[in-house]
Amino acid sequence: MPNENLLDEAQPQFDVARKSPAEANIEPQELGRRVKEIRLQQNLTLEEASKLTGLARSTLSKIENEQISPTFSAVSKLVKGLGIDIPQLFAKTNTRTGRGGRRDITLSSEGKPRLTPTYEHRILGDQLLNKKMLPYHTTIRARSFAEFDGWVRHQGEELLFVLSGSVLFFTEFYEPTHLEVGDSAYYDCEMGHAVISTSTDDAEILWVTA
Repeated sequence: MPNENLLDEAQPQFDVARKSPAEANIEPQELGRRVKEIRLQQNLTLEEASKLTGLARSTLSKIENEQISPTFSAVSKLVKGLGIDIPQLFAKTNTRTGRGGRRDITLSSEGKPRLTPTYEHRILGDQLLNKKMLPYHTTIRARSFAEFDGWVRHQGEELLFVLSGSVLFFTEFYEPTHLEVGDSAYYDCEMGHAVISTSTDDAEILWVTA
């Protein structure tokens, strides 16, 4: 028997006529692109976003790739799980031309928090949408690779810079590398990667994803 929750989260377009207004599918309006953009801005893998929202990983992937339109129920789960407002989800991506003039300052006591079982992220510049890079300050809680649910991987390229403590940097195709304060690594994010703290206190790093 099909999973009823999954069917509720992702009905094909032709089911709209048979649904009540509250259950009708939401028209895309680049919604999939916005969901993916917000997920990456929060440095979440599909698996992590799935756990936060209660939506199946496959459902999230199909939404992001505009293969299905989410129901009102799925949109509600996305908003709650990602900690955003509905207008943020439906805000269209602006095509910016000419000389830019945006800026955002994040004080040391500010920054949008995002907790995972292994990392404690603090998103920097979180008031700006459609950024070309994602900077965030991360406290590394993990002490063993076994604490991760497999490799972390996502789109883009990434810079890691150690701010305090020391870490062991794991990458899918290379031997683990020990990094101290001031050391950095630049790598392809689609390659599996993970970072654990090797210092007494939790290490802190600056991550910039593009």
